[in-house]
Amino acid sequence: MALIRISIPADPTADNAWLGTNSRSVALALNLVPFAGIAFLWFIGVLRDRFGDLEDRLFATVFLGSGLLFLAMTFAAAALAGGLLRTYANNPSLAADSNLYGYSRAVMYDIVNVYAIRMAGVFMISLGTIWMRTGLMHRGWAIVTYVLALTLLLSIGYSLFVSFVFPAWVLAVSVYVLIMNLRDKTLKATAGETATD
Repeated sequence: MALIRISIPADPTADNAWLGTNSRSVALALNLVPFAGIAFLWFIGVLRDRFGDLEDRLFATVFLGSGLLFLAMTFAAAALAGGLLRTYANNPSLAADSNLYGYSRAVMYDIVNVYAIRMAGVFMISLGTIWMRTGLMHRGWAIVTYVLALTLLLSIGYSLFVSFVFPAWVLAVSVYVLIMNLRDKTLKATAGETATD
């Protein structure tokens, strides 16, 4: 996301100079998108595994559906950006002179900054609600999640800060869950050694 944000102008009406100057960094970012998607699917799977029998069907369905929609929209926006790059590489004048560029940029902008961001907010709210109801995460995590989700849902227009809220939150939750899993394994191993002594 950082590579794309740095390389592609925020303004969808900006000229297409970035296609020539930043195409390598955008191409690298687009090649990383599938791996980020796989990692996000694993993130969803790990969280659902932690729910176990406590899973609330309503909120779990909204959680899973919004996560998959966010991922699908991210892939769609990446595909549009890749199509722009390939079109420009094959015929730079065609990309500059046609309405294809403007249309693709506007659609890509709306997918990422309107729809995907909102789905990320819904994803966070449903997960925060599951955490509040089940107690699987500290109450503070749920409250922070609600505040950040409302930021995503109520944001209007483009903001670099808003675009990084969701990935930063996913990273923070992932690190926390990893630490908790390692701590739980250490406690179980210690309890097992004590039991055998």
